[in-house]
Amino acid sequence: MASRIGGVFLLAVAVVVAVHTVVEPLYHVSAEGQPYSPFWEVLDPIMVVAVALGTVVAWQRKRRVDEEGDDAPVTRAFLVANALFFGFLFIGILLLWSWFNLLTPGYTAAGPETASMVWLIVDAGLPLLCGATGVGLLRTSG
Repeated sequence: MASRIGGVFLLAVAVVVAVHTVVEPLYHVSAEGQPYSPFWEVLDPIMVVAVALGTVVAWQRKRRVDEEGDDAPVTRAFLVANALFFGFLFIGILLLWSWFNLLTPGYTAAGPETASMVWLIVDAGLPLLCGATGVGLLRTSG
């Protein structure tokens, strides 16, 4: 039951982030004081929870595959487990850096163009990772 709830949550986050990333330029007019839609203020904490959940699920999956030992062949399961785990770590680092950058206006080590590009990478990568993990959880729970 918990894996089904987690799978639905991750899939919902994947869809909402992907759709909002695509449609935001159609409805939000960027200004210097408000370059991003206020909807991201709601989504950012939810995305952090999704990354935390996805990382835990991917780590458990990776741990199961790693139990076969170092002599085991490189299989599809091995590649998927490692891609998801390290993908979630990568997106998690970028997400937390970007989010803390928004919450700390005095931090100016990276310019606005860099911050926007990092957000774009997060907003494009997170739905892929959450979607794949969510589908995997739903398949194993059914």
